[in-house]
Amino acid sequence: MAQQLREATPYGQTPRFLIRDRDSKYGDDFARVARASSIEVLKTPYRAQKANAICERFLGSVRRECLDHILVFGDRQLHRVIKEYVEYFNRARPHQGIGQRIPGGTLPQPAWPRRGRLIAVPVLNGLHHDYRRAT
Repeated sequence: MAQQLREATPYGQTPRFLIRDRDSKYGDDFARVARASSIEVLKTPYRAQKANAICERFLGSVRRECLDHILVFGDRQLHRVIKEYVEYFNRARPHQGIGQRIPGGTLPQPAWPRRGRLIAVPVLNGLHHDYRRAT
């Protein structure tokens, strides 16, 4: 794992934080490489099985629904794409695990009006769409 961390962070291009679980494969060598690279290692909490699963599910969604369809040319573009996807993910995309509701909504979503034209608002240059009724 220490060698993989070295290869993933060439030329001093390191993240500020690294989130990892408490697996024994992250040994002393891994901790030394992270410390030498000024990476703050954050461990998932003890006996919190869902903490890692939720993070992995979100990252899988980012990969499958966003990054697998976009050619990224640099850090600035990647940050912009991820920021727009996260906003779409939390404000417009229904989630099956919570009864097709939207995570950002604290109250049950009102029923859609039966009248009015339906419009598609493009997200990520048309990769996804947010559907709304025209006013």
